[in-house]
Amino acid sequence: MADRKPISTAPTDGSRVTVYWKDANSVINESIAQYRDGAWWTYIDSDTQKRVEPTSWRPTFEESDDD
Repeated sequence: MADRKPISTAPTDGSRVTVYWKDANSVINESIAQYRDGAWWTYIDSDTQKRVEPTSWRPTFEESDDD
C-alpha cells in the first residue's frame, strides 16, 4: 500500500484517488473520491454523493512488481 500524502499534493484533474477524511463523529474514513467543482466528492452509497474535506490521499491503484 502506498504511503499517505498531504491532500495539497493530490491530483485535481478529475481522476479518482483514495482519500482520508473525518466525519462529524471524528471517525477517520477511507473513500475513493474525485476533485471537481472546487471540492472533493465521494459516494456514500450507490446514489448519494457527499462533499468531504480530506486530510490526506494515496493513489487508488498501484502497479505491483510481485507478478
